[in-house]
Amino acid sequence: MKLLRPLLLLIITFAFNQTLYANSDNKDVLYHIQKKGEIKVGVSVLPPWVMKNGKGELIGFEIDVAKQLATDMGVKIKFKEYQWSEMIPALKKGDIDIIASGLSITPKRALEINYSNPYSSSGYSLVTNLSLTEDFKNIKDLNNEKVYITAVEGTVSADLAKKIFPNAKIDLRKTEKDATSAIINGTVHAFVSSSPIPEFISLKHPNVVDLPLKHPLLTTKEAFAINQNNQQMLNFLNSWIIAHDADNWIESSHEYWFNSLKWQRQLTK
Repeated sequence: MKLLRPLLLLIITFAFNQTLYANSDNKDVLYHIQKKGEIKVGVSVLPPWVMKNGKGELIGFEIDVAKQLATDMGVKIKFKEYQWSEMIPALKKGDIDIIASGLSITPKRALEINYSNPYSSSGYSLVTNLSLTEDFKNIKDLNNEKVYITAVEGTVSADLAKKIFPNAKIDLRKTEKDATSAIINGTVHAFVSSSPIPEFISLKHPNVVDLPLKHPLLTTKEAFAINQNNQQMLNFLNSWIIAHDADNWIESSHEYWFNSLKWQRQLTK
């Protein structure tokens, strides 16, 4: 077992060198990252994927993933923070090299960008305001023109809310923080988001909100996103995912951020 991790890192390094130097003339993004010695990573705050600690520093599952990726590539890392709706446009303009921010794989997005193999899975659920929905008998009662439902603009949650509740008024917010405030303050009846955000809100405010669903509205896979026509970078990312899936690094990091609350101590430091 002690030999497993060094062997996997050797495999990553070999894949990296092979893809970098085989066809460097075509200027794949992998070539440019290595030449600059820096990778620019686009993120958007969405706990526990991406958050800020008490010092204002970025933390979260995707921050750990991106840092480990940069370490294995032997380059420095630069995070660039965006609203959700701004990330893919920033990638296409070349402002960032890669998105690592809990980005769900969808056919619509795949027409614009290239995804790596998935390295995480999540479900989409909702949390409801107790006082506004106390007379509701089931989830179908939310599909009403008098009902307000929020989600973060530019996310799968926003598209999902529109699809499942076409008759409700969809009140999109720019950030998860704004949407959370809306559900807690009673500005909206429900907040659709990726798990475990609804669960976290419910744990923090058990007398204000409720989790009405036993099963997720939708289950998705998350992956890295890069610009199209960068096959060398895509090959490296997939090799990286395979290697760190084999040595359980991805699973261990995911367990810490999604199945424990130990990281919450970092938010107040």
